[in-house]
Amino acid sequence: MVPLRKNADARQPCQSSISPGAREFVNHLRFVAMDCRAKPRADLFEACALLHVSQSASRDAFAQALTRCLGEALGKPARLLAPGTDELTFDEHWLVQLGIACARDDDASLTFLLRSRVAFENRRLVGFLMGNLSECFSLI
Repeated sequence: MVPLRKNADARQPCQSSISPGAREFVNHLRFVAMDCRAKPRADLFEACALLHVSQSASRDAFAQALTRCLGEALGKPARLLAPGTDELTFDEHWLVQLGIACARDDDASLTFLLRSRVAFENRRLVGFLMGNLSECFSLI
């Protein structure tokens, strides 16, 4: 796991060397976030409940649910840059690390990352969304 910067300002982009699969993952989330800007915010629990029912939920469905609910989960709007941007925001770096932890089945890192930024009542749901989304990418 690549460490997050201490006292990092979520508004400041950071340079980070990540794998091509992680870059694809971030860019996909960026595209989905752009598409979701015009859509109403979704309640995290309701979004996950809909995805639990659907056996054929695609990576776009999981990505949309995550990006539409990310502000609620973090307690503030997440900052995602334009697709193709080389820099990563603190939020994007955190999402990549969360995805990598899910892909590696690294429960300790996953728990740490979720506890560091997500309210207790939302951790399981964010973990569910990220776990399913990380399976769609070659993050490791």
